[in-house]
Amino acid sequence: MINLFSFDLSYASLAIVLLVALLIGMAKTGVHGAGMMSVPILANVFGGQSSSGIMLPMLVMADVLGVWYYHRHASWKHLKILFPWAATGVVLGTITGNYIDDRAFKIMMAGIIVVSVVIMIWLERGQKEEEVPHKKWFGVATGIAGGFTSMVGNLANSVMAVYLLSIRLPKNAFIGTAAWFFLVVNWFKVPFHIFVWHTITVDVLLLDLTTLPAIVLGAWLGIAIVGKLSERVYRWFIIGMTVVAAAIMVM
Repeated sequence: MINLFSFDLSYASLAIVLLVALLIGMAKTGVHGAGMMSVPILANVFGGQSSSGIMLPMLVMADVLGVWYYHRHASWKHLKILFPWAATGVVLGTITGNYIDDRAFKIMMAGIIVVSVVIMIWLERGQKEEEVPHKKWFGVATGIAGGFTSMVGNLANSVMAVYLLSIRLPKNAFIGTAAWFFLVVNWFKVPFHIFVWHTITVDVLLLDLTTLPAIVLGAWLGIAIVGKLSERVYRWFIIGMTVVAAAIMVM
């Protein structure tokens, strides 16, 4: 066992925490499914709500890296629609999270990912370009769902992937828009975790700081992987990673 601050972790648990940090770094520079895979992995060690608090500071650190690299590619037209409604979703998620146990958490998150995968595949195989949903209501619904799923389980990646794939953003704009969205939303979530759920403490922050090298390594790997993928391949890559995340969640 290793004693890190107030955490007694086995070597295997510490390895899992570092793996999660690596996956989060990769997710923030374009390998989106990696972030979804990290959620059930960390939840198996710390439980549902506690793991979301432990993960959030890692996400905040990784968000800075993602925005730093892709900040010029964001679609602010869409972000301006998403942000206020995402804040509403975060508040709803904060209230709902108090009534969700770990089993319900896993079932709900698995359901969200599976539905997202179905929609993503439909978008790629069955939707014509002129049918792409650019209506404001679609952005409003996505913002609320993104804020809610982000607060409850740090799983808004699947919701945002559906939205960003549906509006046909190019690869770099896809990543840059997602990077800015999560930077703002994750910072907005921090006070709720500290003062309402009490899942972020000084010890949590210190533990997460030790994962920064793994996050940076993951961000570098993400940039290297995404840079080798064409626009078409990248879209199917996102879907494939989401399928893997769904499989891990339901195990």
